[in-house]
Amino acid sequence: MRHRHGLRKLNRTSAHRLAMLRNMTVSLLKHEVIRTTLPKAKELRRVVEPMISLGKRPTLANRRLAFDRLRDRQLVVKLFAELGPRYAKRNGGYLRILKYGFRKGDNAPMALVELLDRPEPEGETKTAQAKP
Repeated sequence: MRHRHGLRKLNRTSAHRLAMLRNMTVSLLKHEVIRTTLPKAKELRRVVEPMISLGKRPTLANRRLAFDRLRDRQLVVKLFAELGPRYAKRNGGYLRILKYGFRKGDNAPMALVELLDRPEPEGETKTAQAKP
């Protein structure tokens, strides 16, 4: 039985795993879409969604907690100024994980992780308007 075994070890030590998930969280919040393996994506969801929920309540304590977990001042500003208000009416489920085929070298299942309701880049909207 695997009762109360709540996380994937991902074949890493605990310090490596925490650092990797922190780096992936920073990348996802900065770029709003990343590509990674499917097990990492599913584990990343458990880290990112509480961070966005934290960004919905802009208190000093929450800002300090976010900075402690992200270690990036610009990203904390983005979390509370953009992402928190964007997801204010949503009660969780901020990420979309799409299966993205298999990696060429070792055939690992890949996934595309993106934030929901993200604005389209300006270059894509101009080309979409120009085509019709």
